[in-house]
Amino acid sequence: MLAQPVLADQPSTLTVSGTGHVTRAPDMATLMVGVTTQGDTASEALGANSDQLAAVMARLKEAGIAENDIQTSGLSLNPRYESSSSGDAPVIHGYEAANTVSVTVHDLDALGGVLDQVVADGANTLGGLSFGLEDDTEAMDAARRTAVADAQRKAALYAEAAGVKLGRILSITEAGSAMPQPMMAMGGAMFAREASVPIAQGALDLESSVSVSWELLQ
Repeated sequence: MLAQPVLADQPSTLTVSGTGHVTRAPDMATLMVGVTTQGDTASEALGANSDQLAAVMARLKEAGIAENDIQTSGLSLNPRYESSSSGDAPVIHGYEAANTVSVTVHDLDALGGVLDQVVADGANTLGGLSFGLEDDTEAMDAARRTAVADAQRKAALYAEAAGVKLGRILSITEAGSAMPQPMMAMGGAMFAREASVPIAQGALDLESSVSVSWELLQ
C-alpha cells in the first residue's frame, strides 16, 4: 500500500484594506489658455490666430514663465457652416481656428496677474486650471503610512471581535493612490478681462489605499 502524503492545514487569514489621506497646500498650477479666431478663409483665420497667440506667449515669457513651461496642447481649424432658410444643404461661411497652450506656473502668487496679462493680449479661451505639487513624494509616503495604520487598526478590531490573534503579515499590496486637484473648468467659454483675477488655491487631498493580509492565530 502506498503511503498518502499528509497535507498541512492551510492557515486562516484576514485581509483588510486601509485608506490614508493627507492634505497639502499646492505649490504649482497648470493653466490651459488659448486663442480662438474667425476669418472668411482658412488662411485668414489661422493667420489671425497665430498673431494673437504669439502676443499671448510673448506676454507669458515677460511674466517670468520659462519656455519649457509653455506647451501647445491643441490646434484646430474648422469650417463654419450656415444653414439655408430654403432647406438647402448648409454652406461654408468662414473658418474658425483655435490654439491652446498648457502653461505651468510655479509662483502661485503671480497666477492672477498672469491670467490678467494674457487676457489683455488676446487670450479668449480658458480650458481649465488645476493645482498640484512640484514633488509629491513626501506627501504620498505620508498617505501610505496612514493607509497601513488604518488597515492595522481594522485588522486588530476584527481579530478581537472574532476571538483570534493576528499573526505575521503575509502580504501588503498598494491598491492605488491619487491626488485629486481642485479644478476651475470653463469649457472653452469666452471670458472678459478683469482688473485682478481672484484665485482660490485651496488644498490638495492626497489618497493612498493598501490591502494587507495577516495570518490568524487561534
